[in-house]
Amino acid sequence: MLLDDLRPRLLLGPGPSPVAPRILDALGRPTVGHLDPQFLAIMDDVGDGLRHVFGTDHTMTFPVSGTGSAAMEASLANVLEPGDTAIVGVNGVFGGRLAEMARRMGAEVVTVEAEWGRIVEPERMIAILRQHPHARVLAVVLAETSTGVEQPLAEIGAAVAGTETLFVVDAVTAVGGTPVEVDRNRIDIAYAGTQKCLGVPPGLAPVTFSERAMERIRTRTTPCQSWYLDVSLLAGYLGSERKYHHTAPINMVYALHEGLTAIREEGLEARYARHARIGARLQGALVERGFRLFAQEGHRLPQLTSALLPEGREEGPLRARLLEEHGIEVGGGLGSAKGKLWRIGLMGHGATDESVDRLLAAVDDVLGTRGA
Repeated sequence: MLLDDLRPRLLLGPGPSPVAPRILDALGRPTVGHLDPQFLAIMDDVGDGLRHVFGTDHTMTFPVSGTGSAAMEASLANVLEPGDTAIVGVNGVFGGRLAEMARRMGAEVVTVEAEWGRIVEPERMIAILRQHPHARVLAVVLAETSTGVEQPLAEIGAAVAGTETLFVVDAVTAVGGTPVEVDRNRIDIAYAGTQKCLGVPPGLAPVTFSERAMERIRTRTTPCQSWYLDVSLLAGYLGSERKYHHTAPINMVYALHEGLTAIREEGLEARYARHARIGARLQGALVERGFRLFAQEGHRLPQLTSALLPEGREEGPLRARLLEEHGIEVGGGLGSAKGKLWRIGLMGHGATDESVDRLLAAVDDVLGTRGA
């Protein structure tokens, strides 16, 4: 009865994003076994599609059975051992989460912090790396979902490449919406989530490991603290052995396969251009209505806009009205930004002019500016 009562929402928050009918249809395809040759062929094709969107040739590229935070944990747990040093850029919730995970794994964590809404300056990350030349990892968030900031990577990647340190990048809100360019930026480990710009329901988390990262995994002196996320074990299932590890979420993999097929059909550059155009249109329209953009100018994500409301307007009640009266979900602030801003996602299937039109009409209604 509860399912029958579900009302559709236009998902314009920080995730999940709207799911295209063709992807929902893929979820309903017949379930087969996770060792069925048909499914293994689909998994292989998913790996190729993920290499395409990540911009990499890394062999070990696959979807973790879990959401983005599971891939974050897999990325760190496989390469960190107790006593290792981890350098982490923190300018929002998810940089903070990386640091906390590394601490729980027994790492000595060195944070490089920046004000929320601003990038972590690459030269600061590089200076800290020089102070800790034997750091095991250096991690940053490319697309900080809590603030809408896009972190520059190229300079950091070039500096890390000549060291023993592995470059780890959170690309959860980036993949499929803005370039990641894993190989060009010399990234060793990057991870994403299906529910953002890939336009697939939540439940899988794409991740890619370089050969340098895999060598670290092979030569570590203690076992990975997570059996479930141990890449050395997962490699047995993903490789030629096809050795049982766990039961993959079959139908979710179908959905991801269909989402990656849709990206191939649209073309990555066209997809990036669509997100850029739609995001710029929304941001300009919000400023016209008295909103102030929160993220640093020149480093604003087009697919995730963080905006402070017009003076004197409470974000919570207005956001609730958007949902109840207009069926539109947007996100509120997290951490130090809680109660101060909206986070509006225009990702994947939701990055359209129709989404912007409907949202702006609803904003005008709840702010009382319609017809102004």
